[in-house]
Amino acid sequence: MSTPGHLIWRLSTKWRVAVDRALAPAGLTHAQYVFLASLFGLERAGTTPSQRELADETGLEALYTSKLARSLDADGLIERTRDPADTRTIRLRLTARGHEVVEPAIATVAELLDRLLAPLGGRDGDRTAALSRELTLLLETPLKDEK
Repeated sequence: MSTPGHLIWRLSTKWRVAVDRALAPAGLTHAQYVFLASLFGLERAGTTPSQRELADETGLEALYTSKLARSLDADGLIERTRDPADTRTIRLRLTARGHEVVEPAIATVAELLDRLLAPLGGRDGDRTAALSRELTLLLETPLKDEK
């Protein structure tokens, strides 16, 4: 019998591979999608996040977020600008091209999520909500060496 850690690792790997395959025609990797879709969501909520804020939102390492930001900026999908109040802070914004790429990608990933969660009753199912609560609890529990 597999341990919970092994099952979580396998499920996360299955998900990453599925998203990579589904988004390959759009030229996006899973990490790029997480970055762009999270930025899209934050913008819809009325914020212009910093790279640090986006890293915190996505769970990606700050250094990796910075690398992705440079790459996505070079590809014309986002704009990076210095915050006038603190020039050490870089603010992020989707470009028009970024919106053209991320919006259909979000729909593609939503369809994929529907298929993955079908055994639990779909995205709006009670079992899915319970799973989300349990996963959130695990994510919010710091490891001994975390602050």
